[in-house]
Amino acid sequence: MRLKTFKFGIHPKDMKELSHDCKFEEMPTGEKVYIPLAQHLGTPASACVEVGDYVKVGTKIGEASSYVSCNVHSSVSGIVEGFVLRENAMGKRIRHVCIANDGKYEEDFLPPLENPTREELVARCKECGLAGMGGATFPTHVKLENKNPIKALIINGSECEPYITTDYRLMIDKSQEVLEGIRYLAKAIGAPEIWIGIEANKDDAIEEMLRVTAGDNSIKVFALKTKYPQGGEKQLIYALAHQKVPAGGLPSDLGFIVLNISTALAMYEACALGKPLFSRYMTVSGKGINRPANIWVRFGVPFVEIVDYLGYRDDVQKVISGGPMMGVSLHSFMPVVTKGSSALLLLIEEEIRAVDPTTCINCARCANVCPMGLMPMMTDALVLKNMIKEIKPYNPLSCIECGCCAYVCPAKRPLVQSQRLAKKLIRERKL
Repeated sequence: MRLKTFKFGIHPKDMKELSHDCKFEEMPTGEKVYIPLAQHLGTPASACVEVGDYVKVGTKIGEASSYVSCNVHSSVSGIVEGFVLRENAMGKRIRHVCIANDGKYEEDFLPPLENPTREELVARCKECGLAGMGGATFPTHVKLENKNPIKALIINGSECEPYITTDYRLMIDKSQEVLEGIRYLAKAIGAPEIWIGIEANKDDAIEEMLRVTAGDNSIKVFALKTKYPQGGEKQLIYALAHQKVPAGGLPSDLGFIVLNISTALAMYEACALGKPLFSRYMTVSGKGINRPANIWVRFGVPFVEIVDYLGYRDDVQKVISGGPMMGVSLHSFMPVVTKGSSALLLLIEEEIRAVDPTTCINCARCANVCPMGLMPMMTDALVLKNMIKEIKPYNPLSCIECGCCAYVCPAKRPLVQSQRLAKKLIRERKL
């Protein structure tokens, strides 16, 4: 296969060998779970249970409170003990539903769908609380309700972030279920074609997806060049269709919808099994963890229980929720597993660059690797001087926060943080 790719980007060491061969195992669930009502992009869900209520696995405990919002479901059976404020991975104190796990795991699922219509598929996706599980957590039903004519559903199987092997293992171990979920998604948006993009370093996953899709001419499997951020929505579209999403535009403007492997599996479970989204598969890796693993875990399980289960070294220097490029550095193990918890990484000194930033040396390496063609060094300099109006020509709103700029910066400038701050200030000042 000829490898497809996008312009610029970087080639970090992928570190996937730590968990590459680890088959999924079920993470034990403790005596209590703490399920946040805000674990998706958009408005937090509104609690629809009260203290003392008995809930089952799959019982709705949070109702979507706006169009861009998601239902939230219980991951265990037991008694609702109360509502507590706990820090999420971003360090923000948000409302969690505390449920005492009775260990029975009684289920409250929906009936399976048989030959569903497009409208029924979208409704099931919304009812089951599906959100993008690649990390963005955008409510999936909003994408599926798109009104533009769609040329192809693009499935992101690149998993370009270092360390993470969740989608890779799903394509190997649950290829048939993933494929059925993809077909449900394609039917929901009326896509005549399905394009599956997988990085070339996952050759056995490519072979498996080619095997299960053999004979279906509406599905094409593409090998992508191993490069970061190959899994970025706009980069993936450019690699496969050689078209650029316009600034401020959406993939659907070009006739594409992009969803990832984990989301496809969740769609299969919602439609074929009637299972609401209350758990996910995730990778726990890094040289700081005693036993790297790919695990199936229920929402609301604190990270501390995961690291206690797998064991960790005393010399851990950094803990990250998500991947090392776009994930969030944690200051404790108290946050819990949510819809967006693609990975938990424990890194030691040799895996990180713990140095203080110095003055920009004007080397332009950040601009040379930016997949969006931006000039991060200019945004960084103007943010420091609070010259926010002057930033707009450098278009920081187009930044996808992939971290390529910070990765190559010899001065170790906090370029991603500067881009985020610039976005925030431009919106606040309505520039």
